[in-house]
Amino acid sequence: MADENESKYKILVVDDDADILTTMSLALGDLNQTVLTASDGMAALELAEQEDPDILVLDLMLPRRGGFQVLQRLKGKPTMKGKRPLVCMVTGNEGMRHQTFAEQNGVDEYLRKPFAISNLVEIVQGFMEKLDAGIEDAK
Repeated sequence: MADENESKYKILVVDDDADILTTMSLALGDLNQTVLTASDGMAALELAEQEDPDILVLDLMLPRRGGFQVLQRLKGKPTMKGKRPLVCMVTGNEGMRHQTFAEQNGVDEYLRKPFAISNLVEIVQGFMEKLDAGIEDAK
């Protein structure tokens, strides 16, 4: 039987703001999972290819490949919503146009900055419950 504290899932957190990236990764680290970080879109794609994350927390506005480009590469199409990797997109953009486009491209949850870190942790815990229930793999 696996140790209760053993990491079961890989969570990739991507944000170009170092303070936000640190805050999110520390909070998600409390879930006792493997937390990987990247600060731009190219690094996120490279890390995702190497590590095959189960959960992706993705900023919309990123250097060297925007969040939508990363999303489309890793998730691809709306039929992938609810399939691994589960994606929570975070953004400071206020308009509904970006949220609609994100959801049309497979985003599972959408958080507007600033947000309570507890909301992000709750979303990721919900993702882990879905994974525990055995969702279909998107890959």
